[in-house]
Amino acid sequence: QVQLVESGGGLVQAGGSLRVSCAASGPGRTFSTYAMGWFRQAPGKEREFVAAISRSGGMTLYADSVKGRLSISRDNAKNTVLLQMNSLKPEDTAVYYCAASRAWTMTVSGYDYWGQGTQVTVSS
Repeated sequence: QVQLVESGGGLVQAGGSLRVSCAASGPGRTFSTYAMGWFRQAPGKEREFVAAISRSGGMTLYADSVKGRLSISRDNAKNTVLLQMNSLKPEDTAVYYCAASRAWTMTVSGYDYWGQGTQVTVSS
């Protein structure tokens, strides 16, 4: 069992930057056994994949819409995963969710544990 808590969301102007964090907790040293992902969901839309990072942090994967602007990283010693967001656009406005998976996947159904989400709003 892994508990995930996101933080760092907020309001930012278009072109600005924001960093959202996810803190993981659970029994034993389980964090490093999970691939971690970020997803987002805008009002009236389905939850969509944003980025993923492998267990060691050696591999990353990004949605085409965020490549070159968003960057995922993790610190297994601190049980945290970060999403650095630069050059933000109004279309990036959504609730951002952190998730953990035992598989290497981009699909919502492939993730086993989810945080409660943090709101990111980009004004034009």
